[in-house]
Amino acid sequence: MNSAYVTSKGQLVVPSRIRRLFGIKPGTRINFVEEGDRIIFQPVTREYIRSFRGRFKQKSGEKSVVQEHLEERRAERDKENR
Repeated sequence: MNSAYVTSKGQLVVPSRIRRLFGIKPGTRINFVEEGDRIIFQPVTREYIRSFRGRFKQKSGEKSVVQEHLEERRAERDKENR
């Protein structure tokens, strides 16, 4: 287990082994995710972004979320106008 200390300015130094392992370089954005009583430290690297490719891809015959939303709004408007 690696550990680090938070400075008086609230800064945290990530151990070099962890930085190399996860490709954390100066300027890398870090997301902090709260999960119950834990904090998950997620570096937003190219590899992390690539992991989302195709995850939200629309299957043939499916309506996009935007299309569904527009249809719902249209139906609500039609109902109000009656």
